[in-house]
Amino acid sequence: MQTFVALLRGINVGGRNMLAMEDLRAICEKLGWQDVQTYVNSGNVVFRAEGGAEALAAKLHAALPIDVAVLVLRASELKARLSHCPIKPESGNLLHAYFCLDAPDVDQDVIAHYKRDEKVVIKGHTVWLYTPGGFSNSLLAEKFDKAITGTTYTARNLNTIRNLVDMCPVEG
Repeated sequence: MQTFVALLRGINVGGRNMLAMEDLRAICEKLGWQDVQTYVNSGNVVFRAEGGAEALAAKLHAALPIDVAVLVLRASELKARLSHCPIKPESGNLLHAYFCLDAPDVDQDVIAHYKRDEKVVIKGHTVWLYTPGGFSNSLLAEKFDKAITGTTYTARNLNTIRNLVDMCPVEG
């Protein structure tokens, strides 16, 4: 049995796709997953299960009462992405990782048009967006859905990623 992290896209944002974390944990436990923990109210689940990440994502997606994208990563993969983080911000809420299901197509023209002091780094299936002036103040962050195409993604800030990694047990 391995540890995984499920990231649901757009949960409890702006009054849409409402799903209580208690209900999400219950759904995961009904699937037979063990040691299920959620983190904050935005669709982050750490759990232990048998199987592959894609199959587990499909099972969770089918069991949800709402239609949202689900990305499941092995805990070791999330840890590796964090350890290869290309930017070391002074504050973890200034850096966001866009976790993509497939290799992203990134429109550099969109980035160039909206970019001010932000920095964008693409590492495999992760697009890192650093917003030194604050994520909520960034026009690029607001328009980033136009920059990433060809895949489904969900984003988390560095603080959330660190906390999810901390929730994962060390596996031998």
